[in-house]
Amino acid sequence: MDTQELIKSQVTSNPVVLYMKGSPKFPQCGFSGLAVQILQACGLKDFAAIDVLADPAIREGIKVYANWPTIPQLYIKGEFIGGADIMRDLYQQGELQNLLQEAQA
Repeated sequence: MDTQELIKSQVTSNPVVLYMKGSPKFPQCGFSGLAVQILQACGLKDFAAIDVLADPAIREGIKVYANWPTIPQLYIKGEFIGGADIMRDLYQQGELQNLLQEAQA
């Protein structure tokens, strides 16, 4: 399976996927930490977190997959949502909570 197929499989087989630097317990950058905090503030306890630092092919491949140059990247039900700034904006507007509730239903 090539990297793009692997990424597609990850984002379509999990309701919520966060590509990040590090892990939810030990984020390796401030933006990844912010993304985890936002998801937790939405009440989300269980989501797939992919550490891009553990796999250089995923780290570069995810940028190509979404045509988005930065990490973290959030996917809900296979759809690219955005990075930490977009997540923060959606959270402040109450939209991210709705998207996550629909994904868990």
